[in-house]
This record gives sequence, C-alpha cells and structure tokens, in this order.
Amino acid sequence: MTHVYRFALLGDPVGHSRSPAIHAAALKLTGLAGEYKAITANKQVLEKTLADLRSGAMDGINVTMPLKRIAFELADDTTSEGKLAGSINTLMRGEGGLVLGHSTDAVAFREIFEDDGFKGLNSVLVLGAGGSAAAALASSAGRTVYLSARSPESAQALTATFDPAGVVPWGAGVAGALVVNATPLGMSGERLPDGVLDVAGALVDLPYSGTATHATTEAMGRGIPAVDGFEFLARQAAASFRWWTGENVDFAKLAELARNV
Repeated sequence: MTHVYRFALLGDPVGHSRSPAIHAAALKLTGLAGEYKAITANKQVLEKTLADLRSGAMDGINVTMPLKRIAFELADDTTSEGKLAGSINTLMRGEGGLVLGHSTDAVAFREIFEDDGFKGLNSVLVLGAGGSAAAALASSAGRTVYLSARSPESAQALTATFDPAGVVPWGAGVAGALVVNATPLGMSGERLPDGVLDVAGALVDLPYSGTATHATTEAMGRGIPAVDGFEFLARQAAASFRWWTGENVDFAKLAELARNV
C-alpha cells in the first residue's frame, strides 16, 4: 500500500508562505503521495500537532516564527545543527514515537556560506535575534561574527550563547561583511536601515514577498553576491524533505517555482 505523507507548516503568520507549493512540487518530482498544509498556530496548536507526529498521524512538521525556540524546548532530541542553534524549524517522528528536531535553516546557511562568492568573506553581520538569527550564528564558524538587533536586550541575550565579536548598533554597517537579514524587514516593502549595505560584501535576505525586496534589489544593484528569500526557503525546504523522506530534490527548481507561485 502506498504511503501518503502528511506534512505541515506551523506559525503565525503563515498565509503568505510558499512552503505548501514548494513541498507539493517536491512530492510530485519524487513521485511520492502526500500533502503539506500551512496552519496558523500558537504553542497549544503546536503541542497538539506534535501529539499527531508522535502517533504517526503526521510525518513531518516545519515551524516558523514565533515557534522555533518553543519547538526546540518541546522536542525529545535534536540534531547537532539544532543543538548549536538552540532553535529548530523541522520535526519528525523517530524510533519509539520520540519527536526529533532539526535546523534546516542552519543547513541552508552552511550551504550558502560555502558557495563561491560567499566563502571568501571573513566576517558576518547578522541582523535579528530570533531563531533564524541563531541558526545563522551557529553556521558561521571560522568567521568573525557581529550581531545587530532593534532590541539591544534581545541581542545581548544571544551573546550569552554565541559570543560574537561584538553587538553592533542597529543601522550600522560592517565593512566587507556578509549581511544576513534574519528580520521580517522587506516582507511588506520595508527597507533595511541606511548604511547597512553601503559597505557590505554580500547579502542573504530571508524575507520574501511578491517582488524582490529592497535589500535584494540594492545588493544586486551594487554588484555584490545576494541570496534572496526564495532561494533560502527552497534550500531549507529541500533539506527538510530529504530528512523526512530520504529523497533529494533540486533546490534550484524549487526556488524558481517559489518565485512564480
């Protein structure tokens, strides 16, 4: 009997997410039967869905803001990537019904940081203090890392775990740095603070919307390497799908689909 996979994305908001279309394409490309739903969720909904994961009624779960750190606390065990980040975005059922957590955000960051155009950059400026920012910090080994957040208190809280070279005032740039925008700025047309990209060496811009964000457009206009939110989403989706099913999917095909949904 053919197994029908059941996957879901939990978070708030999720109505804008391209993940259901991306994973539907991944299922089609691999010839697997299944579905992937987006569910607006708080901690209580996450706990209920994890019970479905434990029972086998679900096969895999992605979580997005504001649930990544909550999911880390609720998982029975995590991969090395999840432990480093202290945050997870992907869960599956392990042996004995245990819930296992993984950070495919960290996997995506690691892949991007090793790409040509990025691997030669020796410093990273991470914007934000949430789960994605933590994954970026955890993936920056061997580089000098700076952190900047609109809430200085949130930035300082992350320094206890990752000990970056410094907390940079919000809006300041770091010469030659690979800038990781792990904030929502850009999702609704917002701009990054003036000056952040003026001296940047590259950009990884996580937000996405119907058109290219101001940050991605500016980076490309400056001729510096840039990864947009669609590529990042596709990379972490491919890693999630591989972890759940054992099947590899070309992330470039998923990114192209995400841009044109």
